[in-house]
Amino acid sequence: METFEDIGAARSQRVWGTAGGFLAVAFAAAGALGAVQQAAGVPAEVIQLAQFGPAAGVAALALVQRDRVARLVRGAGRSGAGRSGAGRGAALLATAPLITVLAILAYLLGQGGAADGWFTRPGSLEHSFALIVVAQLVGACAEELGWRCLLQPLLRTRFGVLASSVAVGVLWGLWHVPVFAQRPQYAAAFLAATVAMSVVLGLALEGTGGARRLLLAGGFHTLVNLGMLLFLDEESGAVLPMVCFGSACLLAALPWVMRTPSGAGSAAATLHRT
Repeated sequence: METFEDIGAARSQRVWGTAGGFLAVAFAAAGALGAVQQAAGVPAEVIQLAQFGPAAGVAALALVQRDRVARLVRGAGRSGAGRSGAGRGAALLATAPLITVLAILAYLLGQGGAADGWFTRPGSLEHSFALIVVAQLVGACAEELGWRCLLQPLLRTRFGVLASSVAVGVLWGLWHVPVFAQRPQYAAAFLAATVAMSVVLGLALEGTGGARRLLLAGGFHTLVNLGMLLFLDEESGAVLPMVCFGSACLLAALPWVMRTPSGAGSAAATLHRT
């Protein structure tokens, strides 16, 4: 006869097995797609093909766990519906430009108020800005299908919203493998940024599922990416812009964490039974 401990252990094994399978495909697919991008000459300014790695992880899992993956992606509960859910969605999208503004201010202060090269005019880009916006949204949604629509709800079945969000943020950051070839300060700031943004996304999307969850997560991600493209120069590997970006993400996450109910961190507050 199975005990509650046996059932809990079996569920935990299923969660970690599913998470491990997703991550294995997401990492491998991102590496392969990155190689394809270089070979085909796809402009990174427009889109990063590696962003489709997490979507590939979801697709691979769906081949063997179709119903479970569908439940996770579809979401459960009504706590994200109504006025409070709409308000959190609007606040989430407003947080993205706030991060950009805070990063710019920090950068200008760090440069003594006189800094060149912190803004790139959309018209000066090599490709149409409209094309870039659309491609960035598609790529961001492909990423968020894995991180926020599968992995976050999956870990949420075992942990509270803050703990699961931090875990996803760490894994999301580590998934950006090339970042860790940069200087340690750069990599640390980037990891701080992914954890902070993951916390914002996790808290904002709690109880929200389906297409709305995907579009909100993809929209936030797109706005952040566009802010990074047009402002500062963190892609060059320069440490100061990335430190400013990471610090801005941490500051922007503080109001979200401070407004979180004390019970939200409880692992007993489960959204799904998988």
